[in-house]
Parts: sequence; structure tokens; C-alpha cells
Amino acid sequence: MEEKSKVIKVKKNNDGDITDVMLENGNVYSIDEAIMMAKDNLIQGVNVGTARNGRHYLRSNPNDKDNDNLDNMPSF
Repeated sequence: MEEKSKVIKVKKNNDGDITDVMLENGNVYSIDEAIMMAKDNLIQGVNVGTARNGRHYLRSNPNDKDNDNLDNMPSF
């Protein structure tokens, strides 16, 4: 089984929405792919939330640090 990888960078659109993520192994995935991978517990440190409109989104696991929140990650 593959080791879980963490998100280290994100790509955002002009609205500030995350469109892609880069994992520490260098692989890049669309946000939809990353959501499916998170549902399958393949990405470390994230989980899938559901917005009021029913749309799924990727979010960091809760902790006391702000620097690992997806919105605060470096972009690529």
C-alpha cells in the first residue's frame, strides 16, 4: 500500500477557490480528484466537508495551527 501524502501547495482560480493540489510526492491532482482521494483516506491531514448547497470540498483537519490550512498553503 502506498504511503499517504500531504498537500504542500495549492492552485487557485481568480475567485480564490482551490482548483488543484500538489502533494509532497510531487503529484498534482484536480480538486475533484483530491476530494475522491480524501474520501478514500489517501491524503494525510485533510477531510471532506459538505457545503450547505450539498457541494463537497476539501479542508484541513482541525488543529491549532493556521499555517497548514489549505487556503494558507503556498501556490504553484
